[in-house]
This record gives sequence, C-alpha cells and structure tokens, in this order.
Amino acid sequence: MREYETVIGLEVHCELATKTKIFCGCTTEFGGEPNTHVCPVCAGMPGTLPVLNKQVVEYALAAGIALNCDITQHCKFDRKNYFYPDLPKAYQISQLYLPICRNGHVDIEVDGVKKSVGIHEIHMEEDAGKLIHDEWEDCTIVDYNRCGVPLIEIVSEPDMRSADEVIAYLEKLRLILQYLGVSDCKMQEGSLRADINLSVREVGSEKLGTRTEMKNMNSFKAIARAIEGEKNRQIELLEDGKAVIQETRRWDDNKCASYAMRSKEDAQDYRYFPDPDLPPVSISDAWLVRVRAAQPELRDEKCTRYVTEYELPEYDAQILTASKKLADIFETTVAICHKPKEVSNWLMVETMRLLKVNEMDPEDLKFSPENLAKLIGLVDGGAINRPVAKEVFEKIFTDNIDPEIYVEENGLKIEADDGVLRSTIEGIVAANPQSVADYRAGKKKAIGFLVGQTMKAMKGKADPGMVNKILAEILNQ
Repeated sequence: MREYETVIGLEVHCELATKTKIFCGCTTEFGGEPNTHVCPVCAGMPGTLPVLNKQVVEYALAAGIALNCDITQHCKFDRKNYFYPDLPKAYQISQLYLPICRNGHVDIEVDGVKKSVGIHEIHMEEDAGKLIHDEWEDCTIVDYNRCGVPLIEIVSEPDMRSADEVIAYLEKLRLILQYLGVSDCKMQEGSLRADINLSVREVGSEKLGTRTEMKNMNSFKAIARAIEGEKNRQIELLEDGKAVIQETRRWDDNKCASYAMRSKEDAQDYRYFPDPDLPPVSISDAWLVRVRAAQPELRDEKCTRYVTEYELPEYDAQILTASKKLADIFETTVAICHKPKEVSNWLMVETMRLLKVNEMDPEDLKFSPENLAKLIGLVDGGAINRPVAKEVFEKIFTDNIDPEIYVEENGLKIEADDGVLRSTIEGIVAANPQSVADYRAGKKKAIGFLVGQTMKAMKGKADPGMVNKILAEILNQ
C-alpha cells in the first residue's frame, strides 16, 4: 500500500459577542422562542436597508491583529447568492473581493514540534437561520432568530496534516478569541463552528488531491473522528483505483461515517457581486491604532507572566491560562489575598475536580473571587481546617455563599479551647488501649487511628496539627 499524507484547511465561523445583529437592532441573545428575535431587515423583507454595526468591524480588527494579519483598510461587502430555506433574502451579505484581514498565521505546538498555520483571510458576514427537522411530524421548520447574527469567518491555508494539528489550531484560535472578548466560542451553542476541507495525496507529491468539505462541525472530538474517517475513506477509494469526488459531505458522529450532500460549489456558483446597499468600509489609521492599543494580554504572554511575577510552576501557569474565566478568577483573587500559590492550588485541585464531577466548563463558573479569597483567609488565619474548608468550598462552588457567614452560622470554626481538645483526646486515649499499646510498641502509624477518632469526636472542628501534638505528648508520657 502506498503512503499517503492528509492535507487539511479549515473555515472557522465565529459568532461575535455584539449585543445586536450585524445589520439591524435585533438582539443576538442565544435561545428565545423561535422567530422572536427578528425584524424586517434580518427577515429579508423587500425594501429594507442594512446598517453596519460598528462593533462588528472593531471585533474583526481585534481578531485580525491578534492573528498577525494584514488589515485591509478599505474593504467592502458582497452578496453571496444561493437559495436555501434558512436564508430569507436568498443571498448572504459577506466579503469575497476585499476581506477585512489577510495573510496572518497562528503558531501551534504538537508533541513538542512547533508549526505555523497560515491564515488566508478573515471576512465579516451574517449568519443564516436554523433548520429544525421534526421527525415526528415528518417536516422541517425554520427558526430565523440566528439570521443576521454577526460572524467572522477565519479561513486557514491547507497547512495542517493531522487531527492533532487541527485540534491544536482550533484550541489556540478559541483561546485567542475568548481572551479578546470578541466571542464566547461556545461550540454547543454554535458560536464556533468549523468546516473541514480535506484531501489526501501520496507522500512526497506536491500536487494537492481532490478535497471534500464537511460542514458545521461543533465538537473537537467529532472533528478529530471526522478527519480520521474521511482520510481513511479517501485512501480506500484511491487504493481501489477510484476517484475522490469534490463534494460537501455530512459527518454522522453516531455512525462514525460521512455521507454525500451535494457537489462542492465554487465562488462563481454563488454569483458574487458588490452589495449595492452598503458603502465601502474605510478604516482610518487612528482607528487602527486605537484598536491595537486596546488589545488585551493573550494566553502566551499571560502564561509567561504567571511564571515570572507569581513564581508559579510552568504547569500551573499552563492550566490556569487555558481558560480566560479561570485566569480572571485567579488574578482577581490574588489581588485580594496576595497568595498566588494558594489560589492556584484551590483552582487546580478542588475547582477542576468539581468541574469534572458536574460536567461543567470553566466558563460556567459562577463563584466570586472575593469569596474564594475569604475562604483562603479563614484557613490561613486558623479559623477552619482544610477538611472543613473543602466542605465550605463546595458550597461556594455551587451557591457562591459567603464563607465567613456560612462558617459562623454552621458552627464550623476550629475549637480554640485547648482544655476542651485535651480533655477529648484523653477520653479517646482511655477508650482505645489497644491503639495506645500498639503505638508504644513501636507501631507509630497507630496514632493515625487516634487522630481520626479525635476529629470525629470534635466533628471536624479541630486543628489536626494540634491534635497530633497533644496526642504525642500524652502517648509519650
């Protein structure tokens, strides 16, 4: 069997986090009753005129700058003509001839190997509606709420060669967009979707193979499986002496197979022409300077700073900066309590554990940095021990309770009366002569049982260090 390599390019659609749509004042809020976020403009009624949302241009510029692109300071919109039930105008306003950004790149690393993936262009456009297939009624209905939601489409060069490189690219892209604040990138809500253009060719060949496209993939796991499945399908065709057909395919993740949808269109099939209702967009030097100056610190720079400024291990910094929400909580909490390593431990251990248990993403976190800082202060000040602190943190995680009030109301403070603790320990020692004998016979681990019994008797409200100290004094008499 001949050796093949996979050639992959992506078209990534990212819904922008504006309050209103790209050409009208309708809300972009996710959800809502079907067809309630719609007006004559985004519903494509005859005689309506689009008005460009300036924030869309700002977000596109911010993304282009962060992705190392050249900015087209005089760009324009075009009409992409096609007929589909979720597109009420029968055309989409997009950019073909003069996209706002070109010639960028994203640097990725896979298995210790660094690589630069080219960005061919970024263009602004409007989203289409959503078709809902009702199997019970055997019909398809359409929800136009998403019509006109602003998108940027990020078109890569065909520089990726494996599913691992694709996922690394998408993860890097998602983090950059989230750090910029231009999108929440919630794939489950369709805020970030990828079209996969894939072909195979013999290793060593310079000629590209015939590509297929799999559209609207919104899960990293599904994307990885789709790449492997389509790669194997194309190789099998070539090995059987058959040709790969240029077409759009639908990936069925449940069956791990793809199915032909339609022949792949080219630009001329869409009969692009300049949109007559929208004037060209002119981006002044001053506007560009202002957007550049407002660019936030991105993940790579933040990670480096965490190591130098907070003296965190590289591993900690990588975990904390892998989510903008987690990084924001970390920095705000540290600013309050000034204990970076302690904050890092709570986020990396207990927070990550509870996220996994509750099947949540870091972006879903609701607790405040102020309450985490208060909890750390209670532990540091000796008001509660760590087992109690973990119990309290679970309430912070789920209900964002004030830990100081919760500890006070539930009587969780450490018993500070040395006489009460000593009296309790003396009773435990008297009630467990075998453990005492084992300890005095050299089985030092026996003290652990006595510590546990003491903590149980004190209902967890004792300092384990003090318990160990008093027990050692009594047992060594």
